[in-house]
Parts: sequence; C-alpha cells; structure tokens
Amino acid sequence: QVQLVESGGGLVQAGGSLRLSCAASGSIFSIYTMGWYRQAPVKQRELVASITSTLMTNYADSVKGRFTASRTNAKNTVYLQMNSLKPEDTAVYYCSQHRGPRVYWGQGTQVTVSS
Repeated sequence: QVQLVESGGGLVQAGGSLRLSCAASGSIFSIYTMGWYRQAPVKQRELVASITSTLMTNYADSVKGRFTASRTNAKNTVYLQMNSLKPEDTAVYYCSQHRGPRVYWGQGTQVTVSS
C-alpha cells in the first residue's frame, strides 16, 4: 500500500513563497513519476507540475517560471517550491505517484494566498 503525506501548506500573502513536501512510503520510489495537482473550490483538479524518474519536469502554463518541482530519491520525497504566489493559486494541493495506469494520491494540503 502506497502512502503519500504532504506538508508545508499554509496561509501566505500574495508575492510570498511556500515549499510543499510529499513523503512516500515504499522502497521503489525513484522509478515513478511524481506529480503535484491542485483543486480549488468548485473547480476540477488540475495538474500543476510533474517530475519523472529522469528528472524531466512539466508545468502548467499558469505556474511556469514561479513553481519548481524537485525530488530527493534517497528520502522518498518530492517537493514543490512555489514563489510569487497569487490569490488564484489558492487550492488544496495533492501529491501523486504514477505507477503505470494506477495513480496514488496524498490527502492534500491547503494553500491559501491572501491579496
């Protein structure tokens, strides 16, 4: 059973920064693509960023240049550094692990950006 535990969310003013972390259980972490998604009230969950086993990254257009995904395989942890935060970044952020057709999710962490 895969467990993903996010941390690092909180309340921040516009223009500020936060760093989210996601710790994954299991011994074979390095081979899987990890993702960060977010879901704002009354909106669908959307991909924010992903990072593959070869450290290739992909970002939503809305966060390019502001957010950076990284991973430390020795710690089974993936990160999302969020800079220049905007009120529209307010959402619950979820970590994901992609094992072929199956996707595992964390419980989410709230990020609130005040104007």
